[in-house]
Amino acid sequence: MYRSIENSLISEKLVGKTVKIIGWVAKKRDLGGLTFVDLRDRSGIIQVLINENVERPEIRNEYILQIEGTVVLKNVPNPALKTGKVEVVATKVTLINKAKNPPLIIADETDALEDVRLKYRYLDLRRPTLQNKLITRAKITKATRAFLDDEGFIEIETPILTKSTPGGARDYLVPSRLNPGTFYALAQSPQIYKQLLMIGGLEKYYQIAKCFRDEDLRSDRQPDFTQIDIETSFMTYDEVLNVNERLLQRIFKEVVNYDLKLPLKRLSYQKAMEDYGSDKPETRFEMFIQNVHSALKDEPFFKDFPEVRAIVVKDHENKLSRKVTDEFNIIAKRYGLNYYALLKYDGVTFTGGFAKNVTNPDHLVKLLNLKKDDAVFLAFGAPLNRILSALGALRLTLGKMFNLINTKEFGVLWVDSFPLFSYDPETKKYVSEHHPFTQPLDKDVHKLDTKPEEVLSYAYDIVINGYEAGGGSMRIYDQDIQNKIFEILGLSTNEIDYLFGFFIEALKYGTPPHGGIAFGLDRLTMVLSGTDDIRDVIAFPKNLKGASLMSEEPSKVTNLQLEELYITIKKGSED
Repeated sequence: MYRSIENSLISEKLVGKTVKIIGWVAKKRDLGGLTFVDLRDRSGIIQVLINENVERPEIRNEYILQIEGTVVLKNVPNPALKTGKVEVVATKVTLINKAKNPPLIIADETDALEDVRLKYRYLDLRRPTLQNKLITRAKITKATRAFLDDEGFIEIETPILTKSTPGGARDYLVPSRLNPGTFYALAQSPQIYKQLLMIGGLEKYYQIAKCFRDEDLRSDRQPDFTQIDIETSFMTYDEVLNVNERLLQRIFKEVVNYDLKLPLKRLSYQKAMEDYGSDKPETRFEMFIQNVHSALKDEPFFKDFPEVRAIVVKDHENKLSRKVTDEFNIIAKRYGLNYYALLKYDGVTFTGGFAKNVTNPDHLVKLLNLKKDDAVFLAFGAPLNRILSALGALRLTLGKMFNLINTKEFGVLWVDSFPLFSYDPETKKYVSEHHPFTQPLDKDVHKLDTKPEEVLSYAYDIVINGYEAGGGSMRIYDQDIQNKIFEILGLSTNEIDYLFGFFIEALKYGTPPHGGIAFGLDRLTMVLSGTDDIRDVIAFPKNLKGASLMSEEPSKVTNLQLEELYITIKKGSED
């Protein structure tokens, strides 16, 4: 056998025992006739002492060595290592395999640029910090399966090759060789299939589902990603949220030993936007957006601004320099504002260049309950949604800058009651805010005919530390309401039949009340493993251009492959 024990399991209990271990050379130090080797396997590192009388092969970093030896106590323990109180004195050293000099430092702290790490991902994966994140991911899926199995859910796979239908992003298309001129779409989610499973009477379904979306990438988004997909029948809105809260509670406890208190806070979409300026609010610090129009309505400067909102920075201690506020105003311009107006309160009046526009400061001081050295940021001169979003972005920036976020806690909550539709002024059409099968709130159904823009829905997102970690809804099961939704979306009978024909037919056969959710496994792992980069929790991720630097895809294919699929590359697009 290659080994009798994993490296990290060697402890004081084994002192005097003979062990056989194996792993990569993480570090080598020659001291006279003595050689010290830090030997790394997936479990951790153990120090090996090789005396001068022990025959040894060539030893370099990332060589694989097998060591036979005796466990002894170290003269000087190393508190940085789990195995730091002991070491293995080698009696036999065997070289298993050599390695080229690696192009990056294989340790938690590495100086390699991201492109190098992605090109040599198989080496990057040897770093303990990345391995721990992938282990966290595995623990999440294990806890999920155990909980849902206990709750009577059935794990069912749904197709990856699906029909292209309107969704939240572009489809990845796959040409069909057997049906020339036609295409599959890679599933953006199992949405329609999991609803069909409810119609099929399965009642409780889940799946660790691979999904694909052709959209612009960022630090928390990949072209192919994984969802914890759940759907259930004959549960009320509250029951659906309750079972998913308990799932999260189990995941948090088993993966990071954190006691998640239930029930989770619920915040309406409108309240989240008004108070936090975001539908995925970071709730681990208090800095709320406030409506200050009443305190400024009589000021000449503000007479043309019906919407004025503010956030207060407590005890700023002169940290808000001109350079800092200029950087903030770059954020403002992203949201269509000229700037954030800054007022500094000295205990008597406002100071700063904008202070001349507030002739009666007492109203604002009283409304905001300002104290000496507080600062106020005002936003105005744009539609309310932009004002709130701009202040939400500033709020988050200030929270990070002044270390206001309680990083020892998790901010977990539901955001619900989303609008059912949004209006696209370019096409002059309503579009589904979530998807066209989302159930409207019972109290708003009567508005579908008259004020569809005011209709709210049984849609909900789970938000953790300012990230949308999952989302779902109760589904429409009434055929008349479903037809009304399609009518509002402006879909013709032919379009409905072409896009959703099989699904609409299925709804006619006794569809049960049902609802579900999809947790983003990648984002959930991000949050629980303490990173803000989704690439850290995926074994082989793509870069921001959707490319793999390691295996070099996407790549060109042969002319023969293209001919078999009846595809011609447009001239000039090869570049």
